[in-house]
Amino acid sequence: MTCIYDDPEAFATTALAGFASVYARTARAVTGGVVRSTATPAGKVALVIGGGSGHYPAFAGFVGPGFADAAVAGDVFASPSAHFIAHVMRLAHRGGGILLGFGNYAGDVMNFGLAAERLRAEGIDVRIVPVTDDVASGPAAQANKRRGVAGDLVVFKIAGAAAEAGQDIDAVERVTIRANARTVSFGVAFTGCTLPGAKEPLFTVPAQRMGIGLGIHGEPGISEDNVLPAPALAKLLVDRLVSEKPAGSNGRVAVVLNGLGCTKYEELFVLWVSVEAALKKAGLTIVQPEVGEFVTSLDMAGCSLTLTWLDEELEALWCAPADTPVMRRGAIIATQPAAHLSEDDEKPLVFGPASAASRENGKCISALIGKIARSLREVEAELGHIDALAGDGDHGMGMTRGSAAAAEAAQKAVAAGAGAASVLAVAGDAWGDRAGGTSGALWGLALRSWSGALSDDVAISPDAVAKGARAGLEAIKRLGRAQVGDKTLVDSFDPFVRTIEEQAGKGQSLNAAWNAAAAAATAAAEATAQLTPKMGRARSHTARSLGNPDAGAVSLALCARVIGAALDK
Repeated sequence: MTCIYDDPEAFATTALAGFASVYARTARAVTGGVVRSTATPAGKVALVIGGGSGHYPAFAGFVGPGFADAAVAGDVFASPSAHFIAHVMRLAHRGGGILLGFGNYAGDVMNFGLAAERLRAEGIDVRIVPVTDDVASGPAAQANKRRGVAGDLVVFKIAGAAAEAGQDIDAVERVTIRANARTVSFGVAFTGCTLPGAKEPLFTVPAQRMGIGLGIHGEPGISEDNVLPAPALAKLLVDRLVSEKPAGSNGRVAVVLNGLGCTKYEELFVLWVSVEAALKKAGLTIVQPEVGEFVTSLDMAGCSLTLTWLDEELEALWCAPADTPVMRRGAIIATQPAAHLSEDDEKPLVFGPASAASRENGKCISALIGKIARSLREVEAELGHIDALAGDGDHGMGMTRGSAAAAEAAQKAVAAGAGAASVLAVAGDAWGDRAGGTSGALWGLALRSWSGALSDDVAISPDAVAKGARAGLEAIKRLGRAQVGDKTLVDSFDPFVRTIEEQAGKGQSLNAAWNAAAAAATAAAEATAQLTPKMGRARSHTARSLGNPDAGAVSLALCARVIGAALDK
C-alpha cells in the first residue's frame, strides 16, 4: 500500500514539490506542474506533456534537455484541469508552437483539448497527439480508442528530440504521430494499487494469479491467468506485440520493459533475459533498450512491455541525447539557467452590479453547493468503490475535491456581492479546475453552462432553472460525446432535465419540480447497473461493470437529492 503521505489530498502537490527540489537542475515547480529550469531558444517548439499523478517518473521526470519542456500534473489518477494545463503551456511557450502529449484517457482528452482551444484563441499554434499504445484496450482496427501506457516514454522521447533539434511544429507533429502509430504495449499486474490514505487497494488479484491487460490508473486487467515463470511470461508479452508488426518494418525496435511501481528491478532483469531471447527469436533487432520504472501506478506490482517499430528517422531521435531525471543518454547537452518566470497571468474576479433578489439567490446557491460538498465527502469511499469496479476508483476523490473548491469559490463570490449567475459560474470553474479528470471537466462545464440561463439582475424562476439544466446537459453531451445508454452520468442527467422541464412547464414550484426530477435521476442511476459501458476506460471491463451502477450517474442523482431536501426546508 501507499504508506508514506502527509495530507492524502495534498499527496500529488507535495510529491511534486519534493521532486522539483531534488531535480532543480532540470525542472522548476510552477502552479500546476513543472517547466524546464534550463534555457531554451526562442522559436523552439515546446513539448508539453502530462496527466494524473501517481505514475512517477511520468510525467515530471521526463522534463529536461532533449525531452519535454514542461509537464502538467493532476491529482492522483486524475487529469489536470484545463486551467492548469493552459497556465503551464503559456509558461513553456517559446514562440514556435506547442505540441501536447498525454495518454488517451477521456479526462485528459477533454481537459487538454479545452486548454488547447484557449491558447489557440490567444494566437498560439497548438497541436495534440494522444498516445494510444495499449493493445489490451482495443483492437488494431480501432487504435484511436486505445489507452496510453508506457509507450508514453518512447513517443515523448522521440517528439522531444525532434523539437530539441529545431524542427518546426509541422515536422514535430508528423514524427510524433508516426512514432505513436508504431508503438504498442502490453502488461500484467500481480497486485492492485492503493490510493494515499485509503485502507484497501482499488482492486485485488488472487494469490498466484495475474491480471492481463492492466491499466495504469488502478484498473484491473481484462482477464486473469496463473502467474507464469519468466520465459512463459516473456513469450506472452512478446507474442502479443509482435503480432502487430507493421508491413515493411525493418525489424529494428525500441524496447521498454517497465515496472509498475512495486516490482523489483532484479525481477525485471530476470524477465529481460527471456524477453531479449524471445525478441531475437522473432527476428528483431533491439535498439537501446530501457528496463526500469518509467510509467508506474503507485504501488502496483506488475510490468509492461513496449515496442516501437523504428525507421531511420525514428531511430535517430530515439537514440538522440537527453538529460532528464528518468533518462540520460548520449553527449552532454550544454545548458544555462532559464530566466525568471512570472506566473502573474491571472486576473482577479470582478463582479458587476447585482439585484438584491439575485444576491439572495446567490447565497442560496452557495449554501446548496456547501451541502453537496459535505454529502460527497461522506460518500467518497463508496463512490470510489463503485468506480473501481470497472474504472480507476478516483471518482469519489475527484467529486469531493471539486465540490469543496466550488463551495469555497461560491462563498467568496457571495462575499464580493455576486448575483446568482456569477456565483454558479465561478463555482463551476472552481469545480473543474480542482477536480480534474473526466468528471471534473464535465461538472465544471455543466455548471458554467447552467449559469448562462440565470441572471444577476432578477430572481431565479423554475423556467430558468430548467433552461439551465438543459444547457448543462447539452454541453456535457457535446464535450463528452456520451448519449443515453452509454452508462455515464448522462443516463441520470437526461431524465432529470426532461422531468424538471415537464414540471416547470406545468407551473410547479421549484422545489416540487426539482424533487420530481431528482427522483427520476435516482431511478435512472440505479438502472445503469443493467447497462454495459460504451465510453472511457470502463469499456474494456464490461463483465465487471454489469450489475453495478455507474459512479457518475449515482453521484449526480445524490447531488440532486441533496438539493431537493434543502429546497424543501
